[in-house]
Amino acid sequence: MATDPMAQIRASFFVECEELLESLQDSLSALQDGSSDSETVNTVFRAVHSIKGGAGAFGLDALVAFAHRYETVLDALRAGRLEVTPDAVRSFFQAADLLQDHVRAAHDGTPAPEGAEAVLCALETLIGGPAEPEASPGFQPVPFAFEPIPLALDFDAPDDLPAPARWIIRFRPADALYASGNEPLHLLRALAALGAAEVRCDTSDVPALEALRPDAALLSWRITLPGEIAEEELREVFDFVEDVCTLEIGREAEAAGARPPAPAIVAPQAVTSVARPPAVAEAPAEPAPPPGPVERRATPRETAATVRVDLDRIDRLVNLVGELVINQAMLAQSVAEAGLPPNSAVMTGLEAFMMLTRDLQDSVMMIRAQPVKPLFQRMARIVREASTAVGKEVRLHTEGEATEVDKTVIERLAEPLTHMIRNAVDHGLETPELRLAAGKAAEGVISLSAQHRSGRIVIEVADDGAGINRPKVREIALARGLIPADAALTDAEIDALLFLPGFSTASQVSALSGRGVGMDVVRQAIQSLGGRVTIQSAPGQGTRFSISLPLTLAVLDGMVVSVADETLVVPLASILETATLAEGDIRALGPQTNVIHLRGAFVPLYDLGAELGYRAPKPSYEGGIVLLTAQEDGSRAALIVDAIHEQRQVVIKGLQQAYGRIPGVAAATILGNGRIALILDTADLVQTATGRTRIRPLALAG
Repeated sequence: MATDPMAQIRASFFVECEELLESLQDSLSALQDGSSDSETVNTVFRAVHSIKGGAGAFGLDALVAFAHRYETVLDALRAGRLEVTPDAVRSFFQAADLLQDHVRAAHDGTPAPEGAEAVLCALETLIGGPAEPEASPGFQPVPFAFEPIPLALDFDAPDDLPAPARWIIRFRPADALYASGNEPLHLLRALAALGAAEVRCDTSDVPALEALRPDAALLSWRITLPGEIAEEELREVFDFVEDVCTLEIGREAEAAGARPPAPAIVAPQAVTSVARPPAVAEAPAEPAPPPGPVERRATPRETAATVRVDLDRIDRLVNLVGELVINQAMLAQSVAEAGLPPNSAVMTGLEAFMMLTRDLQDSVMMIRAQPVKPLFQRMARIVREASTAVGKEVRLHTEGEATEVDKTVIERLAEPLTHMIRNAVDHGLETPELRLAAGKAAEGVISLSAQHRSGRIVIEVADDGAGINRPKVREIALARGLIPADAALTDAEIDALLFLPGFSTASQVSALSGRGVGMDVVRQAIQSLGGRVTIQSAPGQGTRFSISLPLTLAVLDGMVVSVADETLVVPLASILETATLAEGDIRALGPQTNVIHLRGAFVPLYDLGAELGYRAPKPSYEGGIVLLTAQEDGSRAALIVDAIHEQRQVVIKGLQQAYGRIPGVAAATILGNGRIALILDTADLVQTATGRTRIRPLALAG
């Protein structure tokens, strides 16, 4: 089935808008941090201008109108008529948020967002009021003089145009430009919006009516624009059509009779010249001096070529790779059972096949991995909106934006992070008056960070507020009957009460909180991803929420072990080392638990068989095999297993949907022999473990 070229171009425009909006947010953040250099300001201006130009080509009038008024204020900033102040940057951020809403509305075909006029009026107040009516984005018709002009680039004969160093643009569409749904009139109007334009149309190739082909591109244009316009702005107008037209941009001679440098050529990638019409003379009578160097800045499109692919196709590829990993494991199992010698041709080929499978899996995982930066930028908007709603001064500080994680994880993190950010603004941070009274800055800071740790991704949301009021939390829990009156709770257990459904510390219901819905949703969403969330809080210093998640939801490297005739998989990233226990390594701790002495430190000992309910603790662990695992807080734990079989890649099969959350179990996988093995979550297993590694003495029983 043929695809609509116009729909493809429109989709490419909205993908380009996402990149421009990301660039806009980055540059505004730099302005907020005090970097007001010309390049940062120009990046802000160009992002809005490019969105406006592309929207004009598709007739998105509401988006064009909003972007034009926003651009007018940014132009004043670029020209030095407006200073970078906190109020100005705040207004720029609000306008950027609404611009994003306009782009989304244009993409979805929904009505334009409300509240735009108030934000635009606040913006225009910064420059003394709205612009003149004639500067509106209506794009008044450009007067075209339809008189034939030669297309040959004969720069030996000086033009009659008097202004020196002006831009001369020669634009000739190809047939494909019209076939793709583009309209040269929109491009000419966009050029006219940059400055006073003189446009001449060449109709010399238009044949008689009876010989006219309606699908042929027969017109071309020569446009002259003021020289103070940046070349980058001119090229941005043609961003979406540069591969379906012949385009030449150059400067006019600066003095009469002078020969200007050859104009820069804009052409598709891998094309270094533009074909001249047949009538153009190929060489001058006398040798001409070499043209001056044309400075051209490398664009992102040249430095990093990308291919945009639907996520459904990538998911299908990931699933196929997962099945390939399972079949490779089954083949290896069959070869091992056949008893072939290690140096046989089959074993050699199998090893090469295993290496190729691993490389393929790693490459596919890299395709799915994306930086968390877009997610963090969405949270910056949540901070701005929430702080405005509660009347607090809040700044978001981010770290680790380049940290990559599976795209599915990123998408499903948006909702829990939104709840956590809003809670931090509403509950975590004090009002400016209380902060000043406590010796803090009036502006509160929320930190959002991401990093890889122990084979997982850890995302932390921290604030420098008053911390959790544990007496108040306990009092509310008692009043609602969530805990008994004589309960002796630790600080961690009191903090965990915040995750109970319906629990809220808000004294009254507001637009942000008070209905008891939020933190329980956060925990459920994170647990559905195979993750967990923990809290650390200090009175007067703030609160930190840590979210630990698997890097991917598809494939992982694991150690295959057996416990009580059951096969289990332990993630390789959590294993520091393996060891065999000697008699002097084991020390008793209490009536039912043991620890091991390892390199001058004591490490708690956990019997996997006893913890998972497969069997009772063994009478002795001398000669037993332990896996020394690393926990996210830096501590260590030793897990006792009966045997270690091999290290292999396993395909993750989720259990949450069918069985709910299982303590200590992250997922399942299919082994080479077709059996199902559980994949352990060692950190969760240790947190919920009883620690029983000794049989309770009979004298203490009963």
